[in-house]
Amino acid sequence: MTGAGVSAESGVPTFRGQGGLWQGRRAEDVATPQAFQRDPEGVWEFYNYRREKLLACKPNAGHAAIAALEAVFDDWTLITQNVDGLHRQAGSRNIVELHGNIWTTRCTACCQEFDHFGDKLSRRPTCNDCGGLLRPGVVWFGEMLPPDALAAAQDAVGRCQAILVVGTSSVVEPAASMAGWARAHGALVVEINLERTPLSEQADECLFGKAGEILPRLVSALKARKSDPSQ
Repeated sequence: MTGAGVSAESGVPTFRGQGGLWQGRRAEDVATPQAFQRDPEGVWEFYNYRREKLLACKPNAGHAAIAALEAVFDDWTLITQNVDGLHRQAGSRNIVELHGNIWTTRCTACCQEFDHFGDKLSRRPTCNDCGGLLRPGVVWFGEMLPPDALAAAQDAVGRCQAILVVGTSSVVEPAASMAGWARAHGALVVEINLERTPLSEQADECLFGKAGEILPRLVSALKARKSDPSQ
């Protein structure tokens, strides 16, 4: 399960902290259904700015290592809170995007979803099929998580043998509770982060440092063990 810390190493600003995307803005003004209803052009201006900045960001060694892990295990699920799409660009396939994807749009009239990776959108984009107003395909504050994504995440967490929690503050629910759910079902919990979080006390192992440095070493060790179980 990954959070903003993984993508921060690619130059993607986190929302919180110095230089974060919320700096100078209130979340209520750009990331709620009420804000979009009140000022769709202003919300789209913010998201188009984010999309433009993301085009310059590329997957880092952490993303690549996570994609490589998918090939190591017979049953592997990546649950991410990130909306930047960098995991997909890195080659990960079995992904649960809890908070949606910034490159998709959803029609507010007919509910169809569209992939707009790399496309330059207007400040008021409309659906090609019905003409309805499009909205960013992300989960805003005050909205429920997509039911299918939440169910897939809960299924993976409930039956996993181990969960790696990488680059997340472990404060945003329900993602923050998932490692605890996995542990309650007997899973090994490993946290990889720059600093301690509320999860650190519950984790079986805490590895502090950059995901882009720790994860490649983990991949190498797991591949070596798979090829030679005596290691």
